Amino acid sequence: MLEIRHLQMMSALKRHGSLADTADELNLSASAISHQLRELEHYYDITLVNRRTRPVSFTPAGLLILSLADSILPQVARTKADIKRLAHGQAGRLRLASECHSCFDWLMPILNTYRKSYSDVELDFATGFDPEPHQMLADGEIDLLITASDLPIDGINYLPLFTYESRLVLSPAHRLASQESISTNDLIDQTLIAYPVEASRLDIIAKFLAPSGISPASIRTTELTAMLIQLVASERGVAALPDWVAAEYERKGWVVSRRLGAGVYCQLYAAVRQDDESLDYMKGFLGLLQDIKKP
Repeated sequence: MLEIRHLQMMSALKRHGSLADTADELNLSASAISHQLRELEHYYDITLVNRRTRPVSFTPAGLLILSLADSILPQVARTKADIKRLAHGQAGRLRLASECHSCFDWLMPILNTYRKSYSDVELDFATGFDPEPHQMLADGEIDLLITASDLPIDGINYLPLFTYESRLVLSPAHRLASQESISTNDLIDQTLIAYPVEASRLDIIAKFLAPSGISPASIRTTELTAMLIQLVASERGVAALPDWVAAEYERKGWVVSRRLGAGVYCQLYAAVRQDDESLDYMKGFLGLLQDIKKP
């Protein structure tokens, strides 16, 4: 029997101290307020308000209801506001994943900017190196994927971000460092240091080696870019990285990079479900991605 409207009525009555002023706030008549109060008292067979005092005062039972109102009504107001934000796409959860495991350096400033404008959106990262990130997006396990593969999947749209060159990274002392460019045959006897994903998803294999029917001698994996660079610098193998990542470590003198053949170029995309593109918080994030310049 105790309903939200009763809590609202009791709370307003405490603020105003009279039935008439309470009725004005709630857009009801004084008789309607009086009826609500009598209804509640009759149901519980107890007096809640001393009507003869000016302003009205509350019995212990009335004070108990007021304590409940003070606890519940703010939560109700917050929940209503949250529901409205969700309905207009201003709040929610944005789960990100990236096949570009060197992209976090330029993603982090974007995330920091985004949080300031969309504080009601919970940002989350899916664990990396999943074998089927596109399917995760289609199945709703993630909401946005940074990828270089625009696989044709119903209901998935791809927003082009920028083009990058995938370059071979190797030790300055490596025998291939003296060459201006690298041929596919140069890599037949090499160990490729790579992230732990399927070989077919690596740029150097999908766009350079596989079309010529060539594979490296072996593939060694690591999840960390810093470890990958250390392995390359110590001549444990070679790697292929986006040009902006290779340039960073070249400036430090740890490695050198060389062009793969005539150049291996890749397009980076932000993949998102069509149904989510109209959400306000998704449009906000995609807008920030569109404004980025190539690192």
